Amino acid sequence: MRIYEDLLKAARIRKEKVSRTEVIRALARSERDLKTARKIMAEDWDWGFAVTYNAVLQASRAYMFSQGYRPASAQGHKNTFAFMAIAMGKDYEDLITYFDRMRNKRNRAIYDVAGLITETEARNLFKRATEFVALIRDRLGAEK
Repeated sequence: MRIYEDLLKAARIRKEKVSRTEVIRALARSERDLKTARKIMAEDWDWGFAVTYNAVLQASRAYMFSQGYRPASAQGHKNTFAFMAIAMGKDYEDLITYFDRMRNKRNRAIYDVAGLITETEARNLFKRATEFVALIRDRLGAEK
């Protein structure tokens, strides 16, 4: 599609036929991650946040796959959110930007600074992630 032309030219994404099974598996992973995050959130905000973030990433990948694209291997998370910013349109621009900021925060929390994530941050991400996964589930259901 022309709307993804810049990402394709920059080799940030690639066009690829992805099976419906792979789309379903990615969405199922996102839903599993939300359940897991809910369980561990009270024990460890950093890990709860990281697992919640992964739910968003997997739902995004499911949507990306359904459109016939994959992120490039290098900077795959960043490229996924760049794709989603275009795919979801202006109505969801702030939400995708928020998730991309949380990508950076998750990276710091996992690799650099233990205890970085507050309860409020973890709970806010979880709330938005839950809504986002439901939105993607609905969009993918509409595309059957």
